[in-house]
Amino acid sequence: MPTAVVTDTASYLTPEQIEKYQITVLPITVILGNKQYKETEELDLDTFYDYLKTEDELPTTAQVSMGQIEEAYDRLVDQGFDKIISIHLSSGITSFMDNLRMFCRTYERAEVFPFDSLVASAGEADLCLLAGAMVKEGKTPEEIMPQLEKMRSTRDVYFAVDDLKHLMRTGRLSNRAAVVGNLLNIKPMLTFDPDGKIIAIAKERTMKRALRMMFVELKKYSEQADYKIHATVIDANNEELSNNWVNEIHEMFPDIRVTQSHLGPAISVHTGEKTMGILWEEDWKTMI
Repeated sequence: MPTAVVTDTASYLTPEQIEKYQITVLPITVILGNKQYKETEELDLDTFYDYLKTEDELPTTAQVSMGQIEEAYDRLVDQGFDKIISIHLSSGITSFMDNLRMFCRTYERAEVFPFDSLVASAGEADLCLLAGAMVKEGKTPEEIMPQLEKMRSTRDVYFAVDDLKHLMRTGRLSNRAAVVGNLLNIKPMLTFDPDGKIIAIAKERTMKRALRMMFVELKKYSEQADYKIHATVIDANNEELSNNWVNEIHEMFPDIRVTQSHLGPAISVHTGEKTMGILWEEDWKTMI
C-alpha cells in the first residue's frame, strides 16, 4: 500500500490540498480562558481574534498528544498503510518532535519516518505537499525523505510582528533582548535559525520597510539559486496587505511562483494579529 503522510494543523493546508494528497492532519489544541478548542475543527478565526482583542488572559496551546498520534497511526494501519511519513512543527518552538521520536521507537504496527520541519505554516505545508505528491507518484519513504531534507535546506523565511508581547510571553523568542522593539514602536524582523528557533534579526518602522528588506534578501537568493523558486506570503488576519505583497512580488520577481498562506490560532497565539511574512525555497512542484 502507498505510504501515508501525517501532519498537524500548524501547516495550515487547505481542505483541497488535504483531499488531493490524502494527508492526515491532527489538530493542535488552542486554549481560550477555560475552554479548549481543536484548531480548524472547533475554532474559527473571528472567534479567536475577537478573544485576543477583548480578553486580558492571553490564549495558550497544547500540542498533539501521543495518544492522538497512536490513534491516527493505528487507523492508517487498519486502512492498509505500513509506512508513515510524519511532518510536524519545528522542534525549536515545541518539544513535540522529541516526544514523537521517542514514541516511534516503540511503535511496531508501521514503520514511521518522523520529519522536523524546523519551521511552521507554509514551510511545513510545502514539505507535506512534496511528500504527498511523491507518494502519488509511487515513491517510497526512502526516496522521499532525502527530497524533504533537500527542500528544507533551501528555505529562507522572514516575518514581522506588530507586537512582541506574545512571543515574549510564550517563550518562543530566543534572543529576548529584542523586546526593546516594543518601546520604540517598530516592526521587529524575525526568522527561524538553523535549529528551528525564532530569533529577531532587525527592526523596521513600518511593514512597507519590512517588505523592502525581505525583497533585498529574496533578490540575493534568486540571483544565486539554480532552481525554480516558490515564495509564499503569510499573514495573520491581514489579507488585504497579503494580497498587496503578492502583487508586488509578481511585479518584481515574475519568474517566482507565488502563493498565500494564512496563520491560524495555534501560531497566532505566539505571533499575534497582523503578522506578515514571506517564505521561499526550491519549488516543490519541480522536485517530484
